[in-house]
Amino acid sequence: MLNDPPDRSSGSDRAIRSAHVIGGRLLGGAELFYARLVNALHRRGQTALAITSADSLIAGELWPDVPRAHVPMRGVWDWWSRWRLQKLLRTYRPQIVQTYMGRATRLTHLPVAPHLVHVARLGGYYTLKGYRHAHAWIGNTQGICDYLIRNDLPARRVFHIGNFILPREASSAEGLARRREQWQVPTDALLVVAVGRLHPVKGFDDLLNAFACLPTTLDGRPLYLIIVGDGPLALKLKHLSEQLDIASRVRWTGWRRDAGHFQEMADVIICPSRHEPLGNVILEAWAWRRPVIATRTLGPTEIAAHQDDAWLVPVADPAALAEALRLLLTDASLRASIAANGYRKVSTSYSEGAIVSAYLELYAYLLD
Repeated sequence: MLNDPPDRSSGSDRAIRSAHVIGGRLLGGAELFYARLVNALHRRGQTALAITSADSLIAGELWPDVPRAHVPMRGVWDWWSRWRLQKLLRTYRPQIVQTYMGRATRLTHLPVAPHLVHVARLGGYYTLKGYRHAHAWIGNTQGICDYLIRNDLPARRVFHIGNFILPREASSAEGLARRREQWQVPTDALLVVAVGRLHPVKGFDDLLNAFACLPTTLDGRPLYLIIVGDGPLALKLKHLSEQLDIASRVRWTGWRRDAGHFQEMADVIICPSRHEPLGNVILEAWAWRRPVIATRTLGPTEIAAHQDDAWLVPVADPAALAEALRLLLTDASLRASIAANGYRKVSTSYSEGAIVSAYLELYAYLLD
């Protein structure tokens, strides 16, 4: 396919000097993937410089021996940071400079020169004005790549490489029980877990309305919901849970660095988004060997197969969400089948080895 990375297995172990620039301070999906990729390149013996802001939480996700530098990147008009980036890159002399999201990309301007390529990685359908000056572009879904090409970026310089998720180490049954006890969830409860920013596009109001449609018990087991995340709708959503008379069975954790521990507790993981470019929550659910319900937004419909490795429902449809929850929570064999198929997919198509090789092959191609 034109905008897939070229198949160049001979280039996968070629030593390539890269710098990776990101301006985010908190840990969202892009920041966590950034840390995973930089660490993975380091593990493969590659020289990869991490350029972040000094106060970014990303530092805690990078291995101690990963080389790093700090630039404030306070905004797209931060001329001092732009100058500082240029000076850093002249000193470090990378062959590939990969930028993540808008701020880092807008502040990074490189000349067209042999053996120097600016690659902008996009994980969403962003306005492209601040990305066009890059030399090549990576979309983490085919849909994003198609969007880039439709908006007049050259197809021969647009490439599709997905995300990867690290293998998960399972907790003991005793550890899971203690975690449930800590959050006042009965050991025998059926537990639904959702992770994400409490923002309108994430559809958590649809999830609460769906949960309210279900009985308090299914198959004789109490039904509970944990929502992991924070955001501008936190108070409004908590108030909605009270109005729906489900507040006693809903737990709010706030933002958590250990969100995966809650996913591991789940009987079903749910992604009720109204807009989802990829759906890292789905990849994480698969890595934890948990069944996942997701809405038919752009990302989930691309990466997941309905009734095989996920259960997909219409967007903004609480009744459909409720029916999917009822179906999976009352059918243990269906949950196990979906979870097993998802784990198989994430272990192959979204493994660290496959994705890092794709990046290295692309870098080699761009430098030749």
